[in-house]
Amino acid sequence: MDFKIYFTTDVHGHVFPVDYGSNRPSNSGLLNLAKQYDKDGNTLIIDGGDILQGTPFSQYYIENPLSYPVNPMAEAMNAAGYDYITLGNHDFNYGYETLKNYLKALNAKCVCANVEDLKGELGIIPYTVHSLENGLRIGITGIVTDYVNVWEQQEHLEFIKVHDSFEYAAKMCQELKDKCDISVCIYHGGFERDLETGRILTDSRENIAWQMCRELDYDIMLTGHQHMPIKDITICGTHAVQTEANALQYVRLDAVYDNSGLSVKSALLPAGSEHCPEPYNRLLPLEERVQSWLDQPVGTMEESIAPEGKLEAALYGSKVAALFNAVQLEATGADFSCTSLGNDPVGLSSPVTARGISAAYLFSNTLVVLEVNETVMKAVLERCASYFTLVNGQPQVSEEFLKPKIEHYNYDFFSGISYAFDLRRPVGDRVVRLRKSDGTPLGNKSYRLCTSNYRATGTGGYDVLKSCPVLWRGGTEMPELVSQYIKKYSPLPPVKGIDIKVEW
Repeated sequence: MDFKIYFTTDVHGHVFPVDYGSNRPSNSGLLNLAKQYDKDGNTLIIDGGDILQGTPFSQYYIENPLSYPVNPMAEAMNAAGYDYITLGNHDFNYGYETLKNYLKALNAKCVCANVEDLKGELGIIPYTVHSLENGLRIGITGIVTDYVNVWEQQEHLEFIKVHDSFEYAAKMCQELKDKCDISVCIYHGGFERDLETGRILTDSRENIAWQMCRELDYDIMLTGHQHMPIKDITICGTHAVQTEANALQYVRLDAVYDNSGLSVKSALLPAGSEHCPEPYNRLLPLEERVQSWLDQPVGTMEESIAPEGKLEAALYGSKVAALFNAVQLEATGADFSCTSLGNDPVGLSSPVTARGISAAYLFSNTLVVLEVNETVMKAVLERCASYFTLVNGQPQVSEEFLKPKIEHYNYDFFSGISYAFDLRRPVGDRVVRLRKSDGTPLGNKSYRLCTSNYRATGTGGYDVLKSCPVLWRGGTEMPELVSQYIKKYSPLPPVKGIDIKVEW
């Protein structure tokens, strides 16, 4: 008996086939993905979470819920014929009512075993058994990384409990054992080991898909969260897949179940360049309002900032990062600030628009102020210094930040301090200058460091931060804070760079 699964994950608000930063067409988006699906009674279409956050389109609707009759992400998924979804960590970013609005508009069932709905209004189920037309029983459960509890603002979890990911994945595996022919776990989490070598990448419990494959007995593991293209791998008998983010591609999984057992093949396929007329035409007026909003000036700068190369910015300082740090310092009154940039070179042109800000600051981060000291600051700077390696005496980006996926966003830029790296020294002992911006030593004192809610958890190799006391948490996302700052100081004077020196 044959069956197939179409799987997406980490769509991050990409409904229309457009790159919002450049306002150019893109072979991506839910509407294009839907054109690729060929559904029959032996086919399931499944999504692995993180759909509500990520584009100006989704942001505009969530901030203006009366701008369209139903949640547009749900409408696009309904048109595509999705059967089941699980939740991603970013789907909690806007609170209970926004999540309920999305799930109520969705035809697909939400399967997420380790999420407990204290109000009972979300319609989440722990597992289901889906009988295909050919009689096969497919058992399906969903799990979201329990790091939701670390990252999410507590007011957004007032009516939600997120339980231990592995514990509930194990419970559901046992629950499904005698109820189905094939068991599927939709896990919004990734792999803690290198898939080629088995090398441990992190001791964090944020991603534990390898452990799930090794210790549990699922036939198929549909993973997400890491934004990695993974196809056709088997770990301890479990077939595992994952896609890149932003609706650029999908997994087609083809399987045969017979007397000899289960045989599975999977492929990663592009979103394509075509879409169906509906719901494209119904959603188009909303998309046009989004585009108009993006092009409205929020202020001006005396000097535009040209796009900055990743290595050059890390070596010599980034004006874009310096601007973001200035925003963070003003918003919080912290002593020091650190920020990161996306994987692609960015600048900021004048007049500044919402589109320009969204292209330069890709994340929906809020701010956190931590209590730190000189020891902590040196540790985080040593992590930054590990971004570099020397090849024939010249600095290059270390493979640690490029494989198994590109992570330029895990190199941070600091303001409020003056610091220097010597790349001739071994990793872990490269910080050769660390002073306050006025040149005085930090000394035996405590300071306030402003960072993102993402970085404050220690994610990205900054483990030392997760044990630092939290002094303050903000609720406004950084793109909005940047917009407010530019409005306030328009025309914005030329931005000074980061006070960093790298020697080699």
